[in-house]
Amino acid sequence: MQLNGLHHVTAVSGRIGRNVDFYTRVLGLRLVKKSVNQDDVSAYHLFYADKVGAPGTDMTFFDWPQIGREQRGTDSIIGTAFRVDGQAALDDWQARFDALNVVHHGLEQFAGRGLLRFEDPEGQRLMLLDDGGAAYEGEVWDGSDVPAAMALRGFYASLLSTPRLDHVAPILTRLLNYREVGRQPFPAFDGADAVIYETAAGGPGRQLWVVEQAGLRPARLGAGGVHHLALRVADAGEQIAWQKRIRDTGLPTSDVIDRYYFKSVYFRISPGILFEIATDGPGFATDEDPAHLGERLALPPFLEPRRAAIEAGLKPIAVTQ
Repeated sequence: MQLNGLHHVTAVSGRIGRNVDFYTRVLGLRLVKKSVNQDDVSAYHLFYADKVGAPGTDMTFFDWPQIGREQRGTDSIIGTAFRVDGQAALDDWQARFDALNVVHHGLEQFAGRGLLRFEDPEGQRLMLLDDGGAAYEGEVWDGSDVPAAMALRGFYASLLSTPRLDHVAPILTRLLNYREVGRQPFPAFDGADAVIYETAAGGPGRQLWVVEQAGLRPARLGAGGVHHLALRVADAGEQIAWQKRIRDTGLPTSDVIDRYYFKSVYFRISPGILFEIATDGPGFATDEDPAHLGERLALPPFLEPRRAAIEAGLKPIAVTQ
């Protein structure tokens, strides 16, 4: 059994207008779905991705304006790395960030690749990594002013912090069938190593990086933090097999939850780190024309009868220019 890498990363925003502006205008991603949190329909759930909303490209946000800022710490997902095509793309992004006053840490190196760490307006920790010319079969979004040569090409990895690597490592390797492929000093932690884990064929989108930070307090989720990451499976049959495998080890999981655009199973690898196993389909074009993704409020069928009330409870999204 193998997982196919990252499906999506879901984070938290307290200022959704600025969030839309940053991820669409600054980063050049497409808003492929404007929906609501199915467990809290007073909150938007926004999905940014490539042109078609392909699995492995999708950064999503819950709109929770009252939550307050994240309190950073360990036992949490502390960074999301996107892939770009080559050092020239990183140079161009550094110049773009300088021009747009985006907080960044300059050009660095990780595992022999160029790295550019930066933050969104709420402190969400993000990275761009040179993908080393790895094959790319996706479709970058051509509806922004970000040139195709420097466009984000989906995820490279997620970065996790744990106080006990010996607790997390067996879950990744023995249960989820990731394999450790190296340890490399990570620029953000004064040279402390990040352990690199891969699944399937490895490479872009199929890595998790884990750093042990025993001396930190646990993080507290808030705006600028990551709520969970999702790992890919092809279909519902594979998902059920993984659910059984996880439960057989004694870890509790959720039931299968139909999110309409994919199906989800949730479980925790530690008290503060929530994982999801998500199916690749049916995808974001299920209820919208691919040419017009994200242009209207999309609701799954079970919420459609409540559309008027849901829309009345949502504030219009104002994009800050």
